[in-house]
Amino acid sequence: MSCVTEMLCLFLLITILYFFVKIKSFLKNRSELKRIPSPEDKNFIGGSCAHLQTSRDVAFKIFRDWAKLYHQIYAMTALHFVVPCILHPDDFELILSNPKHMEKSDIYNVFHGWLGTGLLTSTGEKWLNRRRILTPAFHFSILQQFVEIFNRQTDDLVTTFGELCHQVYISVDNYIAQFTLKTIAETAMGTKLKFIEQKEIEYRQSIIDMGHIASYRILHTWFVYSFINLFSPKYWKEKNAIKTLHNFTRNIIAERTQAFEKPDNTHDNHEVYKGRKRLAMLDLLITAKNEENSIDDQGICEEVDTFMFEGHDTTTAALTFSLMLIACHKNVQDLIVEEIEAVTGELCKKPNFNDLQQMKYLERVLKEVLRLYPSVSFISRKIGEELVTATGYKIPKDTIVHLHIYDLHHNPELYPDPEKFDPDRFLPENSQNRHPFAYLPFSAGPRNCIGQKFAMLELKAALCGILSKYILEPVDTPDTITLILDVMLRTQDEIKVKFVPRF
Repeated sequence: MSCVTEMLCLFLLITILYFFVKIKSFLKNRSELKRIPSPEDKNFIGGSCAHLQTSRDVAFKIFRDWAKLYHQIYAMTALHFVVPCILHPDDFELILSNPKHMEKSDIYNVFHGWLGTGLLTSTGEKWLNRRRILTPAFHFSILQQFVEIFNRQTDDLVTTFGELCHQVYISVDNYIAQFTLKTIAETAMGTKLKFIEQKEIEYRQSIIDMGHIASYRILHTWFVYSFINLFSPKYWKEKNAIKTLHNFTRNIIAERTQAFEKPDNTHDNHEVYKGRKRLAMLDLLITAKNEENSIDDQGICEEVDTFMFEGHDTTTAALTFSLMLIACHKNVQDLIVEEIEAVTGELCKKPNFNDLQQMKYLERVLKEVLRLYPSVSFISRKIGEELVTATGYKIPKDTIVHLHIYDLHHNPELYPDPEKFDPDRFLPENSQNRHPFAYLPFSAGPRNCIGQKFAMLELKAALCGILSKYILEPVDTPDTITLILDVMLRTQDEIKVKFVPRF
């Protein structure tokens, strides 16, 4: 036998052994995971996930029904996958507090065409490096200076509502989205948006389209993988949306880079940056590229795409639901207004950083809004080492798990009468004995939301400005809205609120 033939035989033998070991391991892992209770498979290909391949409102309701039925944990099946769905706070803690479980699951492949491997989707050393670069962008000294921008953008939003308040109601979603998008652009990117140009409207619509497309790919599991997604009926719509999104953010980067590189330090004189000792996000990224060589142009694009999306879409959802719930609870609205007046001295005075920090009742209101309507209703991880759940089920290494934050927040064992809006749940005496992983609107552990303090300040500033000018009256209520499955928590139709001038 020739040497070449021997080598081929050896290679073939090693290949057979490799796949034998892999298949044996796969069957063992699947056997372990099949012990977890699971909804009935609808068909061979789709498994139990096939139940979800329906309208997005029905899919959202099915998830909620499964959570009520299984309480602590259940498994979804599709093709050869078995995916545990985590509902118990002990299991949230086991996964989110352990650095070995930090890797995002394959579900996040649906974002790679758009966001690349930025802070949301990256892993390992790349994630650590990006987190190190970006953390200073959310230092309290930077946030203090952002309050002026929050107030100014709120003034514009209040003016818009003033022009429309003669109507029976205002559908608030798009106006709130414009406000949060302009705010993240001016604070983190040093760029002012007017929202009068078609490109800005198209950018917002493309984000909505991407949410729909990502949900479709996740529910039709095979489209999570890029090489199969080529055959998706939504493939070309996705490509066009990504092109719009990238063109928009590349223009922002180019404009900021040009200003940053001017020899007269024009960027320091930009009113957003004047007097700042620390650099905001985009300038930090440009500095990291120019001075440290720790990020390249592609990396800057990834992070700008990520933060333009996450920095406005999450707060859009939170502020929209806040307006609806505050309108529905006049007693809560009155207490917020009393607190604003007590802290600032007069209702129409613009709050500063310290004022916003002192508004503890408003903070409890926002916490309760985010309990009922967490902007990110679920996250997904890949298990880095074998773990045993609180209920005794073994989850093998490399298993994908989904962590359902919405259902955690609506668990009646953690929150009695969970559908009731009650900010007093977050009084110190009412929350001190609550499980530390029972409330996770910003996730938890090493991969918690880097911008949570930014978001809370922005939400407080916006509500102060709106409530100082208007009395909110309910049109939509929690009973009239329909929640749908999406990347962010969304309603099927825009939320409607009536604005009555306060003076």
